[in-house]
Amino acid sequence: MNDEAKGQAPHAPSPAAPSPAVPSRRALLGWGGAGLALGAAAAGGAVAVVRGGDAAEPAADSGAAVPFHGAHQAGIATPVQDRLHFAAFDVTTDDRAELVQLLKDWTRAAERMTAGHAVGEGAYGGLAEAPPDDTGEALGLKPSRLTLTVGFGPGLFAHGTERTDRFGLAARRPDALVDLPKFPGDHLDPARGGGDLCVQACADDPQVAVHAIRNLARIGFGKVAVRWSQLGFGKTSSTTPGAQTPRNLFGFKDGTSNIAVTETAALDRYVWVGGQDGSGGPEGAGWLAGGSYLVARRISMRIESWDRTSLQEQEDVFGRDKGEGAAVGRAREHDRPNLAAMLPTSHVRLAHPESHHGVRMLRRGYSFTDGTDGLGRLDAGLFFLAYQRDVRDAFIPVQRSLARSDALNEYIQHVGSAVFAIPPGVRDKDDWWGRALLT
Repeated sequence: MNDEAKGQAPHAPSPAAPSPAVPSRRALLGWGGAGLALGAAAAGGAVAVVRGGDAAEPAADSGAAVPFHGAHQAGIATPVQDRLHFAAFDVTTDDRAELVQLLKDWTRAAERMTAGHAVGEGAYGGLAEAPPDDTGEALGLKPSRLTLTVGFGPGLFAHGTERTDRFGLAARRPDALVDLPKFPGDHLDPARGGGDLCVQACADDPQVAVHAIRNLARIGFGKVAVRWSQLGFGKTSSTTPGAQTPRNLFGFKDGTSNIAVTETAALDRYVWVGGQDGSGGPEGAGWLAGGSYLVARRISMRIESWDRTSLQEQEDVFGRDKGEGAAVGRAREHDRPNLAAMLPTSHVRLAHPESHHGVRMLRRGYSFTDGTDGLGRLDAGLFFLAYQRDVRDAFIPVQRSLARSDALNEYIQHVGSAVFAIPPGVRDKDDWWGRALLT
């Protein structure tokens, strides 16, 4: 759980979403005359405001829509929503044309859902003899700042043990899309890792996020199959300047050193892929420009053991006090930490950018609870999501350091892992996810 290597920046504004063919969720909800303004750019994609009379309500509080189109995908440099549904898919077709059509269909559906509209012709009103285009459980709900972010896993470029190049993409696999090494202490479940495609759905309403993943899976039937998925709650990082820092399930503030949404230079340096580092060869140079890389790790937290640990030991493990969140020897949370004053095994010291030549990651992790582990303990933990410009310079060296020496390892274990290349944003209604890679 890399507490320090994080950051976030604004998502570019975009044109308004297409007009709905059926009543929108907002229309069905009946806001009593409230108008929705989508044109102004604001911090990190929370650009919409809902106005009623003379009052203005920020999008983060209103449940309004986050623009879908832009130079970068929404859901990365976007203020973090409250809920997550993440899904990884195996591509089951070997037909490149079917893959292209799937990504086009997903893009069009995502445009509508993120704008608060039903998929296609909607959940009702069509032919009674045919299944509806939309499953319907989000009818009447606000858009809830839904964002959908797509990624491409290593298997899309070379599949199976024989590394079959199903889609003619092997030469365009980015250099930084590496298979993550096995770190000390890993106990990875193959059923909770990997994937050819991923979709990250974030929203303030869990039903909106689940509806989005469900409908994309339905659209992909026969072409993709869900490999694994994860629900998340309680965001474990804040990306808005001045906002209260969230706490993880161990009760400590998480994300103190996130890059503010206004610090675009940091995002350009540490998160967005540049035009010269997007591919492994001349044939595909630049297709990933404006995109990023995502590492997803399911981290089990032994909360019962942690809850029996003394407060002093807990604070020594993290290198921060539990109340204010101040680093050892400091008075306030955001005071610059003195790493030398911390124990050599403290989490903050090992994860801090100053311990890694200043390299940072943008984190959007969530807590989870998934019932019990069969031994009378909660199956709970952190679903770690980190965006970065190059995993070889960021996640891999940071995690090597943590896996080797972090005192927190007594209380956590990495049990799921995946890595994805995140393509750039969909720029307009004629664009689609992965177009630069597949055309």
